[in-house]
Amino acid sequence: MKILIIGSKGFIGSHCTEHFENKQHSVFQADITNENKENYTYLEKENTNFEQLFITQKYDICINATGSANVAFSFQNPFIDFNLNVANVSKILDTIYKHNKECKFINFSSAAVYGNPEYLPIDENHPLKPISPYGLHKLQSEKLLYEYSKFFGLKTISLRVFSAYGEGLKKQLFWDLYQKSLKNNKIELFGTGKETRDFIYIKDLVRAIDLIIQNEEFNGNQINVVNGEEITINEAVSVFFNAFNKNVKFEFSGDVKRGDPTNWKADIKKLQEISYTKKHTLKAGLTNYAKWIEELK
Repeated sequence: MKILIIGSKGFIGSHCTEHFENKQHSVFQADITNENKENYTYLEKENTNFEQLFITQKYDICINATGSANVAFSFQNPFIDFNLNVANVSKILDTIYKHNKECKFINFSSAAVYGNPEYLPIDENHPLKPISPYGLHKLQSEKLLYEYSKFFGLKTISLRVFSAYGEGLKKQLFWDLYQKSLKNNKIELFGTGKETRDFIYIKDLVRAIDLIIQNEEFNGNQINVVNGEEITINEAVSVFFNAFNKNVKFEFSGDVKRGDPTNWKADIKKLQEISYTKKHTLKAGLTNYAKWIEELK
């Protein structure tokens, strides 16, 4: 297959590139880093021209791994967040419609579209009530994918990724914990520690993407991509520091972080129907992540 990965230098994009190249697919990359190598296209950060990617090539799959994945940033910069997570998606869809209608399009949505869940586990039919601009923008991007599928016949799917982590990620919970531990052996975190998340290791995530490409209908639909496990933040933090063999004391302030839900656990029946099973426990994944962080020194 010919696979285009937009945002190929980012966290998910780089792992997708490695995975599909290892499977001997023809992988084309595009990102805002200026590099001179084969099958790579440099994209301007502002007013990005996506048409250049499709004028001379036709693809079987386009994976959009661009955008912002930061709730706090979306409160501080809602216009930029909208451009990254909605406007650019619209531009890519329109370009595919004009130049490569048979290309299947994958966009990364987020569990943030659900907001604070009304019930657990959260299935794909759960009410969508985002509690942040980021979540709302991801929902708007989902509606764009549905629009182009229903009215224009494009093959699209939105992946509702929950809490992804692993090598290459330099933000969010575990990276922030590591940075704080460099300065202090006693750190404070938001919340109570009883909040829960559903985590997925990056290698499992890209395997899930591969299975989705092979088996899903791409009819403007959405699918939860995670492991269906509810893990407390307190437990996750403990596992992370044990992976470093670090004696770090931590406590929770009780303060709620704006835009953060309280509890997450996904219903992943749709993902399991296409034969997805996790290969990495949280301990195994965080051990790999900790090793990668240590090698950065």
